[in-house]
Amino acid sequence: MFAVTRVATTASRGAASIQTRNMATLKEIQLRLKSVSNIAKITKSMKMIASTKLNRAQRNMNNARVYGKTAVEIYKQSEVSSPADAKEVFITVSSDRGLCGGIHSSVSKATKNLLATKPESPIVVLGDKAKPQIARSAKESIALSFNQLGKANPTFSEACAIVDTMRTSDVEFDTAQIIYNKFTSAIAYEADTIPVYSEEVIKTGPKFAEYELEEDEVLQNLKEFTFANALYWGLAEGHASEMSAKMTAMENATKNAGEMIDKLTLTYNRGRQAVITNELIDIITGASAL
Repeated sequence: MFAVTRVATTASRGAASIQTRNMATLKEIQLRLKSVSNIAKITKSMKMIASTKLNRAQRNMNNARVYGKTAVEIYKQSEVSSPADAKEVFITVSSDRGLCGGIHSSVSKATKNLLATKPESPIVVLGDKAKPQIARSAKESIALSFNQLGKANPTFSEACAIVDTMRTSDVEFDTAQIIYNKFTSAIAYEADTIPVYSEEVIKTGPKFAEYELEEDEVLQNLKEFTFANALYWGLAEGHASEMSAKMTAMENATKNAGEMIDKLTLTYNRGRQAVITNELIDIITGASAL
């Protein structure tokens, strides 16, 4: 009788130990499940916010496209082209925000590819996110950098301020390549460039002589106005692409959190079932010992 009681007591202690370990594990799973659920709520809210901002960004982008394409069309109709020995500057359009996938990496990579063809060209970086990526391999080439741009939608005033700063700085160029993310759809974007020319290059356009714009002041105003329009276009396109990428990133994060919640729920249910089974074994063992 003593031996049976001792065996039952040992089995009871073992079952209690297993039960304690399972309860600790279940508590950890429950805490993690609650944490992931909170993250899913946050990412879902951020997706809804990005979706709302995307609609506003698209409207702003459509307006900017009209002015930007008109500026580029002036160069095309006048047959302006960059000379072979032209001084070039690369303007990389990014932002200060993260949580939007590899959108900043695309313009950084495009900038590095263009810089490989003309290593002596300076770089002007708009936004803090692309700057460290470019600085890893071309820190000496960064002549100017701007931040705190486009907290809401980019404006033409911001583009004019950048153009004025470049005009008063030491950055001289014959041709500027604005590298930006072209908005293709709500789920797609690609790095593209917008060319801008100085007044000296504009003068070389075969058809510009027909317009009798030989005065330097007129050409300078035309250059600055087309430059600001093209830059505003690039900023607006990049902002719309950023909002679409952020919406996609938050949608994927919400989906991943949902999958993790399903796995944790399944693990929790299995562990809880194991605890119940151990309790039944403990009761049955105790009853058999008696």
